[in-house]
Amino acid sequence: MNHEEEIRKAEVLIEALSYIRKFRGKYVVVKLGGSVMENPDSIRDLLIDVVFMQSVGMRPVVVHGGGKAITKAMSDAGIEARFVLGRRYTDDATLNIVARVLAEDINTDLVRHINKFGGRAQGLHHLTHPCLKGRQIKLAGENGELLDLGRVGEVNFVDVEPIENLCLAGVVPVLPSVAIDELDGGLLNVNADTAAAAVAAAVNAEKLIFLTDTPGILKDRNDPESLFSSLSPDDCRDLIRQSVIDKGMIPKVEACLESLEKGVGKIHIIDGRLRHSLLIEIFTQTGIGTEIAPDPSTSAKNSD
Repeated sequence: MNHEEEIRKAEVLIEALSYIRKFRGKYVVVKLGGSVMENPDSIRDLLIDVVFMQSVGMRPVVVHGGGKAITKAMSDAGIEARFVLGRRYTDDATLNIVARVLAEDINTDLVRHINKFGGRAQGLHHLTHPCLKGRQIKLAGENGELLDLGRVGEVNFVDVEPIENLCLAGVVPVLPSVAIDELDGGLLNVNADTAAAAVAAAVNAEKLIFLTDTPGILKDRNDPESLFSSLSPDDCRDLIRQSVIDKGMIPKVEACLESLEKGVGKIHIIDGRLRHSLLIEIFTQTGIGTEIAPDPSTSAKNSD
């Protein structure tokens, strides 16, 4: 009887064992967003990966956005989406839709699926237990003028106790990108990338993983083979100056660099459309995306 396939599976488990030991008890913040959120198969595989991570003793925390679903809900309500320098202008009517879609629709659905796949999860937001607090922001225009974004803010405080308590109880916290305004107690629409970075820094996460619809950071965006597998913060700043990193990738990478400065171990930007991309990136030597680390040249990918 040929047992080659069984032997191969056993070897995969043995390769993963050292990483399971290394990351047991460590916080890993996973940010979901983009077109990945629109693909039921991708979401299913990613959430099964999250359940696996929790099952082997890691402490995953999920932070999510939901831009496309929000835009569709606004269209259904007869409200036209407006963007200012890439940020969604958020008046009161838009904020109501943002809060409903993120907390009541997407968050509830993610929690339900994690539970369905054998894990345990709980949403943390303004309808349950809010953990993100912040203040409204304005962006500088081309001439230096401040542009109003409405009820858009940035996270400047994370209440870590509820997050830690859930993780210690074997429950995956799931947080939408909505914060409580520290000044007036109202809601704020916040960028999910920066929210995830703030959460990762607050819990001193071992890893912050962005699941995107690209292979990672590319030298040539039209060539998937031009992937940067490892970058340092200085490398990232150089690529921003060279406009290799541009547009929507800039705030994502800037959030990465800020979280590294605050103690997060490593950042991973990976293609969430690939099956089990989370497990491949965390539990194999080579991984599949771009890793940003303080000094990636000193060790092989995924070593710490």
